[in-house]
Amino acid sequence: MADLRPLRDTDVADVLALNDANVTNLAAMDEAKLHELRNIADRFDVLDVDGGFGGFVITFAQGAPYDSDNYRWFGARHRRFYYLDRIVLHESFRRRRLGTFVYDEIERVAAPYGLLALEVNLVPRNDASLAFHAGRGYVEVGRLGDEQHLVSLMEKGL
Repeated sequence: MADLRPLRDTDVADVLALNDANVTNLAAMDEAKLHELRNIADRFDVLDVDGGFGGFVITFAQGAPYDSDNYRWFGARHRRFYYLDRIVLHESFRRRRLGTFVYDEIERVAAPYGLLALEVNLVPRNDASLAFHAGRGYVEVGRLGDEQHLVSLMEKGL
């Protein structure tokens, strides 16, 4: 049984370890940054799978005081949008349709905004994520970065 629930203080070490293990596809996050994001995020949820830590997801509503270049890119182009900053599933819980479960919930929350925006790495390339998002109907609307780190800026109308 899977459930999304708000981050608890007891989850912090697990979130930081999982973020660090996947840092090539994410922005780095220390404990101070985690608490900063927690305070400004619309949702900072943990994926609980049968009582175990399955991953986490962070989202922002439009108008949040978030300093991400990617978030600001969407904010400069859209009057209303919802932004998925990061989703990370623990390796032992992948390929169990949990990504679909999380995205179904996040898209439901984002529906009143009419648009869910996010980015996926092109350098380093994240083919699994690109295929997943294409399968859910996300389209690339821009790119941001350089030869060291390049992302596909994607969105889906809801």
